[in-house]
Amino acid sequence: MRVYAAGLGTETNSFSPIPTGLESFREYLWFEPGTHPEEARFFTGPLVAARARARSEGFTLIEGLHAFAAPAGPTSAETWHRLRARILAELEAASPVDVVLLSLHGAMIAEDCEDCEGELLRAVRARVGERAIVAAELDPHCHLTDQMLAHADILVLYKEYPHTDTLERAEELVDLALRAARGRIRPVMATADCRMLALFHTPREPVRGFVDRMKALEGRDGVLSVSLAHGFPWGDVPDCGARVLVVADGDRERARALARELAREVRAMRGNTTEPVFDLEEGLARALAHPGGPVVVADTADNAGGGAPSDSTFVLARLLATGVERACLGPLWDPVAVRFCHLAGIGARLSLRIGGKVGAVSGPPLDVEAEVVGLARDAEQRFGPGRTRLGDVAAIRIGGIEVLLNSVRTQAFDPALFTAHGIRLDDKKLVVVKSMQHFYAGFAPIAARVLWINGPGALSQDFARLPYRRVRRPIWPLDPPEVAFADAIGG
Repeated sequence: MRVYAAGLGTETNSFSPIPTGLESFREYLWFEPGTHPEEARFFTGPLVAARARARSEGFTLIEGLHAFAAPAGPTSAETWHRLRARILAELEAASPVDVVLLSLHGAMIAEDCEDCEGELLRAVRARVGERAIVAAELDPHCHLTDQMLAHADILVLYKEYPHTDTLERAEELVDLALRAARGRIRPVMATADCRMLALFHTPREPVRGFVDRMKALEGRDGVLSVSLAHGFPWGDVPDCGARVLVVADGDRERARALARELAREVRAMRGNTTEPVFDLEEGLARALAHPGGPVVVADTADNAGGGAPSDSTFVLARLLATGVERACLGPLWDPVAVRFCHLAGIGARLSLRIGGKVGAVSGPPLDVEAEVVGLARDAEQRFGPGRTRLGDVAAIRIGGIEVLLNSVRTQAFDPALFTAHGIRLDDKKLVVVKSMQHFYAGFAPIAARVLWINGPGALSQDFARLPYRRVRRPIWPLDPPEVAFADAIGG
């Protein structure tokens, strides 16, 4: 048996001012064939899982390019066509193959393509024919399109948000693909459209119970896999929105019926799928009023994981204005300030202009007197089973507030973001993380309380105010439920 594994993706925010080019992929995650380390990285689970199976079962694994960019605006047409052509050329060279394993995101948009993953799957299918098994792992913040379903045999999505199960789902994908290639199962897929734009925090009810229910359904009555595509509400494409996906063994009607049943359950959860989100003033007031600490506050509007700049100054300016002590904030993306801190060295005191560089959504830059308390080159932080890049970092102290500056735009995942660079958390009253939800797995265990704020910034959660042009209507909450849900759920 011959298996080809590759990865390509990014999460495109149609409203982000940050362009995505080839260097965006090279900076964030780029592994040439055969160079991926043994430890999984985020977005590369299928390759690592396939390696383990190849060693134990003796099939031939051909490793392809794995390239992912940090979430931002649409990918340039030149970059998209270059990366697509690269993977297809590798596939041609590896042919014939029995299985294609792809690590994708599902919400990648290029300047000239609204459905990059669907188009890539179409091109892959055209090259390998109908006999080969084409399987892909997707992020739940994907646009689950008809083209993806038409050209893949198996799609498996992470179930958890924060995404702590990427390797587990990859192992599931590889197992199903190998079983299908050996004729032991005949996977068929069906979806049901929930007609909703929403976020789904899986540690809380009722979403927690729904995720557990999906897991309990798998492996019974011919059901192979069940996934909830949350959708990515900041991707302005026709297929944006939540969908349920069921993979069954040969029984498409069973898959359709179950997808419709679960989609009705998702609709019933609307308005109750996330933790409460406060505006900037109320959120900080609640955090400071809470006895003890640290109180972890998520600055969701400046989450690089959704395409925001991660250089906004609104929260930091408010903390400085109120004279808050025993606080820290990060990561604040500012390669120029990081460079200056490295030139000055640990212990230096210098005038810095930090943040506020991308545009109006970032707020004004702040001129501060800072002390450099920590420096590192090419730093990383842990996320799930792997690690992600921070780039060069500088920890600075501004009065009673410590700030972690970094050079590779990313969100907060792990408390070591701070502690590995000289910023203690056990003595803090307030820890502000630039993240939407992925921080939760790492920071919740050390927090006296966790609060979410949606202050000014690029990633508004008020979907009704986003300037959509392409999203297919009606859909809740852009339209009232009696309109959005007027038609029976199909699949």
